[in-house]
Amino acid sequence: MCDFARDGRKWYHPGSRRRRCLRRVEEWHGNCSRRRWSGPAWGDGLSDEATKVESRKQEHLAPFRGDGVPSRGATTWLECVHLVHQALPEQHADEVDVSTIFAGRPFSAPLFVTGMTGGTAEAAAINRGIARVAGRLGIGFGLGSQRAMLADPRLASTYQVRDAAPDVFLAGNIGGTQLASTPLDQVREMLDRVGADALCVHLNPAQEMVQPEGDRDFRGVSEAIEDAVRGLGKPVIVKEVGAGISREVAERLRDLGVRHLDVAGVGGTSWVGAELVRRGGDPDPEAAAYWDWGIPTAAALAEVADLGFETIASGGIRNGLDVARSIALGATLAGTASPVIQAWFRGGEQAVADCLTGMIDGLKMAMVLTGSRNLADLRAAPRVITGGLLEWMRQRVKP
Repeated sequence: MCDFARDGRKWYHPGSRRRRCLRRVEEWHGNCSRRRWSGPAWGDGLSDEATKVESRKQEHLAPFRGDGVPSRGATTWLECVHLVHQALPEQHADEVDVSTIFAGRPFSAPLFVTGMTGGTAEAAAINRGIARVAGRLGIGFGLGSQRAMLADPRLASTYQVRDAAPDVFLAGNIGGTQLASTPLDQVREMLDRVGADALCVHLNPAQEMVQPEGDRDFRGVSEAIEDAVRGLGKPVIVKEVGAGISREVAERLRDLGVRHLDVAGVGGTSWVGAELVRRGGDPDPEAAAYWDWGIPTAAALAEVADLGFETIASGGIRNGLDVARSIALGATLAGTASPVIQAWFRGGEQAVADCLTGMIDGLKMAMVLTGSRNLADLRAAPRVITGGLLEWMRQRVKP
């Protein structure tokens, strides 16, 4: 049961910090904390909120059947990271070790399939199929936002992948504003229901500001993250969704106790763009101006590299060389989403496996060509920084 006490029409934590839950009681009373997670996995009678979220998730998936919604002019700036070629590597390619540790768990390769979807019948098949591949490869897998599941617990089945991937490192997912308005024991129950090993808290203010039905009140998110770190009992990964995490935000998160970041920078999918596509294009020039808003992935990595986080580099990671460049900039893992979901739509599990094993093979090639026997060697390998990234680092990164 929820340990929150009712005060008028809001919910308040009775503890010393008394974090306010912004959602009115009637939006979740009877759906979540006061009801067992039971009932049909799919069918009619979803709550109005769940129906709206389901429709939005379907609309978000649609572009990835084709080319997705990439940035228009911006890039990741990973192309500004030049790993110095070593023509005499003196090692066998089979000796390259790409294993690593993240959040206390061993990974066979430094890859994480970041959260993409959930809350629809189609999403259930996608999540299970991709998680199965990730489990076989020994890499991580993230669920899409579980907001729909919070709105209607019957949608839990669209996020449940444990029977398909019993050993995969699995991250649940909730938006920062939803975390601020949801009792912590309800979040814990949400994660337990899917057998998640960690929680991703996604920060997406730019996307929300463009979304007609999006959130406009971002107060209380920092405090909610701190509460989750202290009370959840699982690793908390704070991530952006494509606009990057700045040094200032990373320092604030570190002070809140966060130890795991996904910088999710500019250069991959534009979720501002995705919202404009949902609206039938970009007739609004004010909103369209933010299509490429944010910090390029390589710059975001450089900003947080010395702050002590275990970091996931995502946002435009498309091949093994992108992975290698990210590791060289200090990332623990590289995260990818759009290439994987597009592979799924092209050819199901086999295409996903080909995509991910291709990235791993590409990483190994970069390691041979830089004389790196393991990921620690790759982080120390000679590199040259050029272009926009060099200028950004001159202005923003402490020497």
